[in-house]
Amino acid sequence: MEKLIGFWESSGLANLTFGNLFMIALSCLLFYLAIKKDYEPLLLIPIGFGMLLVNLPLAGLVAEPTATEPGGLLYYLGLGVQYGIYPPLIFLGIGAMTDFGPLIANPKSMLLGAAAQIGIFITFLGALLLGFTPQQAASIGIIGGADGPTAIFLTTKLGPELLGPIAIAAYSYMALVPIIQPPIIKFLTTPEERKARMGAIRQVSKTEKIVFPIMVTIVGTLIVPSAGPLLGMLMLGNLLRETGVTDRLSDTAQNALINIVTIFLGISVGTKASADKFLSFDFFKILFLGLFAFATATACGVLLGKLMYKLTKGKINPMIGAAGVSAVPMAARVVQKLGQEEDPKNHLLMHAMGPNVAGVIGSAVAAGMLLALLG
Repeated sequence: MEKLIGFWESSGLANLTFGNLFMIALSCLLFYLAIKKDYEPLLLIPIGFGMLLVNLPLAGLVAEPTATEPGGLLYYLGLGVQYGIYPPLIFLGIGAMTDFGPLIANPKSMLLGAAAQIGIFITFLGALLLGFTPQQAASIGIIGGADGPTAIFLTTKLGPELLGPIAIAAYSYMALVPIIQPPIIKFLTTPEERKARMGAIRQVSKTEKIVFPIMVTIVGTLIVPSAGPLLGMLMLGNLLRETGVTDRLSDTAQNALINIVTIFLGISVGTKASADKFLSFDFFKILFLGLFAFATATACGVLLGKLMYKLTKGKINPMIGAAGVSAVPMAARVVQKLGQEEDPKNHLLMHAMGPNVAGVIGSAVAAGMLLALLG
């Protein structure tokens, strides 16, 4: 009988808490959203599974090493997050998958990408008013960039204690782009503005595409050195794509490497969502502020788009400003869909891709600025 009692007391069942059960249920909700609703499955499934594992008592998967025992598997995988390794590698893959042609062809798109980053700094001020430290407020504000790796990179540097809630909020709102953005865009624009057609995008030369990542790396890193890890890896991936002589490396970066790192990053982030660290009123404040950041970023992009629409006498569709957030290519697809609802022959996707990829650069630069100021 004593052995049976001892076995029961050493089991996970005997050590389950309400918090563990809640977090396990939350991980199952992420599975549902990823599998049934197809919301960012490549990220929500690894994150949800990491959350599931860390909330199963006594499994020891995140145990730190001691003098006599090695650490748990997920402890070592988590070092890639702790030391800021995974996010730049993700950016390497993103760069290899990204065509900067629409941005090069229309440099004004950079302004729309920059405008969307204003949501980051407005939310930063709001988080300060709600009682967060400047470092935590910056980590929350970066959710407005709609870029999960950037949010993780900055949070590990400034607010690692909030990594779980911030990462889950960032990726959840990225997955909900098609739901969050349309009401904001429609509220801020008129049917006539949404019907605006834009001219054909000029053809960008191969030389321009090769020079662009090199120049952005040099200029961006000289101005904001803290953005170097993200910006540099993003542009290296893009250079591998555009040179025409590194196809094998480009293929590895945009397929095998990014897939492997995504698994490790997702699981590691999920393990930060243990019940004892996750369940607090701060989590609900982060969810609210994250939604506010994303909505504000979208609105700022659209408002600058409206101004450009007026200044160009209707040559720029203001909706493309909403694509200035860094959710590539979902935000651009939202703009395309809304444009065709008003005019089935209106094609805005490539025009929206300019601000969209500008948002990727902008979020990296914004993160670097916040890190330089508060790190």
